[in-house]
Amino acid sequence: VDHTLQYYHTAVSSPDHEMPQYTSVGYVDRIQITRYSSDTGRSVPVAHWMERLEPEYWEEETRNNKQAQEASRRNVKIAMSRYNHTGFHSFQLMYGCELMDDGSTRGYWQYGYDGKDFLALDTERRVYYPITDQAQLSAQKWNSPEQRAGKRAKDYLEKNCIEWLKTYMEYSKKELDRKVRLNPRFTLIVVTMKLHCQVYRFYPRDVDVIWKKNGIDILPEDNRHVLPNSDGTYQLRATAEVTPGDGASYSCHVDHSSLDEPLIIMLGNTFYSHLMLCMAK
Repeated sequence: VDHTLQYYHTAVSSPDHEMPQYTSVGYVDRIQITRYSSDTGRSVPVAHWMERLEPEYWEEETRNNKQAQEASRRNVKIAMSRYNHTGFHSFQLMYGCELMDDGSTRGYWQYGYDGKDFLALDTERRVYYPITDQAQLSAQKWNSPEQRAGKRAKDYLEKNCIEWLKTYMEYSKKELDRKVRLNPRFTLIVVTMKLHCQVYRFYPRDVDVIWKKNGIDILPEDNRHVLPNSDGTYQLRATAEVTPGDGASYSCHVDHSSLDEPLIIMLGNTFYSHLMLCMAK
């Protein structure tokens, strides 16, 4: 059986939208093990078996996250300046390692801006490559002989990450297969012919969110990333381009294991500048 250790860091330009300015969460095999928030300024265990680690471990994790918080704060400002953006925006760091059943390993390290790919690590060449034009300056700086950030990231993925994964596996026990009923808030927004369907606070991670036009699937506008919340649940936004006034009927379809049947939100053929639907248990 393959095992994974993954971390997700999210920084926002301002503490808004019910989100702290910075959060970091860690997972082993999709089970949340740690949480850090700029609201508390402390790294804390989430999985019960992580409580067995020494206090020194949590002090070190807190120091590391405070440094990452400062770096993420700078990164979101840099990205906004590159895009000439103002307002609310987010910057994500996702990295992790995988230990295969045959003993082989692999890892990844990538950055995102507003949920879209921004910069990623070429683990073979140990250098970062830009995914957008706005990321080129960052890649050049991080790949410079003075920084060699790609080499440091690769070394971490091959050594420290795998070592900690093995340690956590020793501490862990078999977790119950739990489900948290989907408790989403949908935000349906038409801005320059775009619809956004946002689903918040669901667990487990796997979910299908699809826009349909007159009952026919609409291809998503861009890559969709399921992002973690600090409480162990997840969120996702699906975006589709539409043509206002075309007389078509649009609907957002959500399928999740916590639902007895797929949830369908009909928008109809009348468009609203802002339509919000809050769902409760």
